[in-house]
Amino acid sequence: MSKTAIVILNWNGEKLLQKFLPQVVENSAYPGVEVIVADNASSDQSLQLIKRDFPTVKTIVLDKNYGFTGGYNRALKQVDADYLVLLNSDVAPAKNWIEPLIKEMDENPQTAVCVPKIKSYRKPELFEYAGAAGGYIDRYGYPFCKGRIFNEVEEDNGQYNQSADIFWASGAAMMIRKELYFNLGGLDEDFFAHMEEIDLCWRLKNRGWNIRYVANSEVFHLGGATLDYNNPRKVYLNFRNNLYLLTKNLSPNQLFIKLLQRLLLDGIAAAKFLISGEFRNFYSVLMAHFVFYSNFRIMYHKRKENQKLATIYNHKEIYPHSIVAQFFMHKKHQFSDLAELNKLD
Repeated sequence: MSKTAIVILNWNGEKLLQKFLPQVVENSAYPGVEVIVADNASSDQSLQLIKRDFPTVKTIVLDKNYGFTGGYNRALKQVDADYLVLLNSDVAPAKNWIEPLIKEMDENPQTAVCVPKIKSYRKPELFEYAGAAGGYIDRYGYPFCKGRIFNEVEEDNGQYNQSADIFWASGAAMMIRKELYFNLGGLDEDFFAHMEEIDLCWRLKNRGWNIRYVANSEVFHLGGATLDYNNPRKVYLNFRNNLYLLTKNLSPNQLFIKLLQRLLLDGIAAAKFLISGEFRNFYSVLMAHFVFYSNFRIMYHKRKENQKLATIYNHKEIYPHSIVAQFFMHKKHQFSDLAELNKLD
């Protein structure tokens, strides 16, 4: 049994593995750490590449492509380790990145999940869109990061070199206790991809666990390797999954009012897509709502199951205002502009 397993989920990612796996192996050489590639039934030469060039890397071969959520749920059941690291195949870890994460988990038993500083692979001076220095949400469930609000990405000038509690950790590079992962049922496979890590972290937060950003651990993420940020498929998943997220995790006295507010805000977003001629994104929002209504009963049942073990709903890492209004109307484009959250550091 290894103490820590770094598990990379792969689907036809031969070129990404060829580019990034050498740095993962080299910079993760630490006692009790193993590197595993879980393959979602790739049709390229991924497995042959690993067998030929990376003899120390173990493989788990799945019988079909189960997506991000299903792939990890099935693969991680076959991993024997205390700590699991979910690492995207397009992430290059810096030297000595793994030790601070292990130390955080060892020294703080209330920490369920921790995440490194995530920066851009293409522009290393910048934070990366999908994670940056830790994730937050606003009162309406819109996610953003310390170092990235909407498409405004900050330069890393050391302003977030302090480790801190956060609301969610990016699935691009997150460490979680295996026991907790499966106690919660793992990632929700109805999400398929996008925001599933926010749902997992929110469920943990509602049960009293901490999510931590570890500032002295650093990785570099290529990003957009699976779907571009403006891809209509991603728009659909983000809008649908955000409604799933709220339904499953909001407090009892907030659920329906917040859902009504979000439906209104989503309608405004859809109108904006239509007016600007982004017809495929407009259709994506409509389809997201249609599928959400169809699956509401399923999500509500999951909500009731989650509530059985929920102990807290008020989290200081939830921004008490609308990040949309603050960004577009009040021109607050950086995390340092959000006074309530900066008091937490």
